[in-house]
Amino acid sequence: MADGTSRKVLLGELAAEFLGTMVLILFGVGVVAQVVAGGLGDHDSITWAWGFGVTFGVYIAARLSGAHLNPAVTVALACFKGFHWAKVPFYIVAQTLGAFVAALLVRWNYTEVLAKFDPGHTIKSQFVFSTLPGNGALPISELGALRDQIIGTAILLLLIFAVTDLLNTPPGANLAPVVIGFLVVAIGMAWGTDAGYAINPARDFGPRLASYLTGYGTAWRDQYGNLYWWVPIVGPFIGGVVGAAVYRFVISPFLPTAEQEPGRVPAPEGE
Repeated sequence: MADGTSRKVLLGELAAEFLGTMVLILFGVGVVAQVVAGGLGDHDSITWAWGFGVTFGVYIAARLSGAHLNPAVTVALACFKGFHWAKVPFYIVAQTLGAFVAALLVRWNYTEVLAKFDPGHTIKSQFVFSTLPGNGALPISELGALRDQIIGTAILLLLIFAVTDLLNTPPGANLAPVVIGFLVVAIGMAWGTDAGYAINPARDFGPRLASYLTGYGTAWRDQYGNLYWWVPIVGPFIGGVVGAAVYRFVISPFLPTAEQEPGRVPAPEGE
């Protein structure tokens, strides 16, 4: 009975991670398709839509799974917050599948727009789905983009740990998802030049795979022809652990101690 209950709980968590990440990517990749291929909106549209996507995705998943929505977040929570390592691969698969399905929906919905903008489905519109060094236009190398992804994800995890730490000063009135959404907007506005602020391996790999399977032969490479797909995976994993470690060793030791369930928003009192 206990095993059956545990499997049901895990299934609910994975469903939440899948759907929450899917919503995030529907807004994020969808807005890039609208701006880049459709010509509606600008960079600010992109940053705000990504932030809103994070907020809505967190609201969907937070109670069931903690709303990681990002393999780098999941690994950082396992390293420093006691999240079960046995669950990590399952969470990563659910997040990546959610991003993949969302990207397929965007690809399908924007079929005509993408075909008009880029009939050959080249790297010109590949940028809609996955990131490129210097956003495909500026002279940033793979190592420069890797550096950027490490720094950007470190900022993300440092502040996620701060915002969600019940021993610190977390947002009240269930506003943590909104604050985390603003955090992603700020990262996009300040750290989006060198590598398109993927800061999430699932966000980049899932849509990259979806675009490859729907006609984008350039999906795995950058504008220089070099294999690039690994950069938005390796960089965020490193940066996430670095940012979480900074919070863990610079801030956490000086906070008052109390028990907190790892990787999950607290339940209301009395539950």
